Amino acid sequence: MSLTFYLITAPVVFLFSGLTAMAGVGAAFLFVPFFYYLGVPLAEAAPAALLLNAISLSLATVNYWRGRLIDWRVALPVGVVAVVFAPIGARLTPHVDKTTLLVLFAVFLAFAGAMMLFYQSQALTQEAGSKKVWLVGAGVGGTAGFIGGLLGVGGGNIIVPALNWLGLDAKRASATSAVAVVFSSLSGFLGHATFGKLNMTFLGIMALMAAGGSLAGSQLMKEKLSSSQLKKIIGVVLWLVAAKMAFDALK
Repeated sequence: MSLTFYLITAPVVFLFSGLTAMAGVGAAFLFVPFFYYLGVPLAEAAPAALLLNAISLSLATVNYWRGRLIDWRVALPVGVVAVVFAPIGARLTPHVDKTTLLVLFAVFLAFAGAMMLFYQSQALTQEAGSKKVWLVGAGVGGTAGFIGGLLGVGGGNIIVPALNWLGLDAKRASATSAVAVVFSSLSGFLGHATFGKLNMTFLGIMALMAAGGSLAGSQLMKEKLSSSQLKKIIGVVLWLVAAKMAFDALK
């Protein structure tokens, strides 16, 4: 890989990581096509993107934990179940009709984006915890982990709107999602990594850029943005992802 390649990819990875760290969704859905279009083989682009998700959101999670934004009673069931289902989705990737899946996912994300922009959720109370939250969290984690592993996207695009509907405000939903996406991305990475050889120099440089962008974005979210502002950012991000998925399906 040439110097020009790294001069192009480094600032883009920094920017994507910062933006998606604010939303708690991870940037794998952007990294995969970006790397692929620049000549990185798909078998290397997908695991690299998932590993960058895990690295960048690990740092964002520390930032959110310090800001007391993570709801651990929700994060634990989502994260644990996502870890189980992400590698299953990754293993099924070569055997699934991607066009149909991308279209359905695009429709879901368009709807989820609209909900983030226009729907006002009811606050999740402590009384709503325990068994119900664990069951819902497990369902969200299983779905997000499986689809995230299948598409190489980390699953945060499903987790954030689902947690918002469950009753977490936008900041807590994004911070809690970041925890789960770390585990689902790492699990998906391990499932994908067996399919291709990884360039360690490429991974190292991109990891540094992703880490820097994530720290900047998560700090901005924690200190400067209100929940209503963050919901708008997440809604727009989800619509952009939906548009990308639809474009990929129609190619």
